[in-house]
Formats: sequence, structure tokens, C-alpha cells
Amino acid sequence: MQLLTPTHWEDYELLDCGDFEKLERFGSFITIRPEPQAVWKKIYSSGEWEKQAHVKFISKSSSAGEWKMLKKMPEQWTINYSLQGAGKNSTLTFRLGLTSFKHVGVFPEQACNWDVIYNYLQPLEKPKFLNLFAYTGGASIAARAAGADVTHVDSIKQVVNWANENMQKSNLDNIRWMIDDALKFVKKEQRRENFYQGIILDPPAFGHGPNGEKWKLEDNILEMMDSVLQILDPKQHLLILNAYSLGFSALVPQNLLQPFATKQASELSIGELYLNAKSGIKLPLGVWGRLTK
Repeated sequence: MQLLTPTHWEDYELLDCGDFEKLERFGSFITIRPEPQAVWKKIYSSGEWEKQAHVKFISKSSSAGEWKMLKKMPEQWTINYSLQGAGKNSTLTFRLGLTSFKHVGVFPEQACNWDVIYNYLQPLEKPKFLNLFAYTGGASIAARAAGADVTHVDSIKQVVNWANENMQKSNLDNIRWMIDDALKFVKKEQRRENFYQGIILDPPAFGHGPNGEKWKLEDNILEMMDSVLQILDPKQHLLILNAYSLGFSALVPQNLLQPFATKQASELSIGELYLNAKSGIKLPLGVWGRLTK
């Protein structure tokens, strides 16, 4: 099992975490946000957190809240990430913002996957790449920067528009945007007999499709993976499954992917993503499984 953490973020830093919160720097601005995995005590004092932070998210319910301004900062700003490639480097630009559901528009730990995607796809000739539950498109623009034909699927129109903005800010174009339920889209691709050399999916614990379709990770992940593996090119492929869910073991993606790996002679890797805080604490942020061939 591999523990992966990003190693070359310049515009992001986890400063500390604990007491169900995390202190993070995004570019020039520092946020305090809820973090259910941080069950330990903070390393820095609460006073030091408040002194450093520009803004703090105050939860009003399990899915919404509001930001408390501690210092002056903009509602929107941008950060960059430099993809590290064997052939060439490429810079991704993300527009960030203070949303009512605590997120700011990027999951920094996913940079590990962006580099893997970029390096895998770059040598291939016109690869097709599919990003499911694609959010603001970090994996999509990494794949596009590598020259892939990219399809980006998310159920929320505003989030897809946000991803489109990130693509443009990264000086890229021609990503195919789909506002659709991820499982329904995959099943349509099965019927069309469309195959992809690269697929990433980062399903939430709970979610809804654009027409009210319900998603629950434990209930739907088996059907989803069975369908996704049907559209993965058996001859040459990269598949990444992320699962951020309290209590999920890395053995879950291993068990879901092992039959395909055995049948197609793919290399199967599993592990955890984490962020290494400046204070010395390691924050776990989900398990992953990866097929490569």
C-alpha cells in the first residue's frame, strides 16, 4: 500500500489540523475549514490559528454554512499548480471562491493524481480521457494539457461552468462538458461502445444527479465500477478510483478492481492520499486504487 502526498505545491500549504478543523494557505490567503478526519488536537494554539487566518467557515448544517471574515480578502482569487512531466511541465490555473458548502474550488491532495494522469497520457497518441464526478476539473485540465481528448462529467451546471473557467485560465480548450448523472452517462457510453484509455472517478459519499438521481457510495459503487470497467480500453489504460469516505479501507478499491486486473493483466496499486501539515501532522484524505497497462 502506498501513501501519496503532493510534493511541489507552491500555492497551497496545509499549516495545521485538529479539533475537526484545518488551517490552509491557498495562495496569499489562509482559511479555517471543517475537517471530520482531524479527530486529534491542534498543534498550534487556537489564538495562532485566528491570528493567521483571513476567513473561517462556520457550519450551519451538515451541508451548508457561512464564512466569517477575520481579515480583508477577495471573494475570488486564483492559484497555480505546475504539473511535473517527463517531457515538459505545464501550469494549471484554478479560480477559487468562498462557497456556501465550505469548499473553495480545489482538492489539493488530488495533485498526486494530476501528475500521474499527465505523465501517463503524454506519450500516447490521441488518448481519450473521462473524468467522472469531475467537480472543477483538475484532472480534466491535467489530461487536456497532456493532449488527451477529454470528457468531463458532473451533475451540477455551476460546477461545470467553474471547470470551464479553469480550463480557459489554464490556456486550454476543447474539453467536452457533460451535465449528467455519472452512472447514467457511463451506461450510455457502454451502449455506444465507446472506450477510454484514461478514466478517473472521485465519487462523493452522498450526491444527486441533475434529475434527482440519488447516489450513495456504499450502495452504488459496485454497479458504477462494473460499468466503468466495461468502457476502459483493455489494451492500454489508466484508471484511478478515489474514495473519500470515513471508514473506507484501501482494500475496498483493491477488491473492486482485482478481477479486472487479473483478467487483463493490469498492474493494480492501492493506497491513501494525505496532506503533510507544516505543523508535522499528516491528514488522511481518502483511499485510492489504480489500474495501469
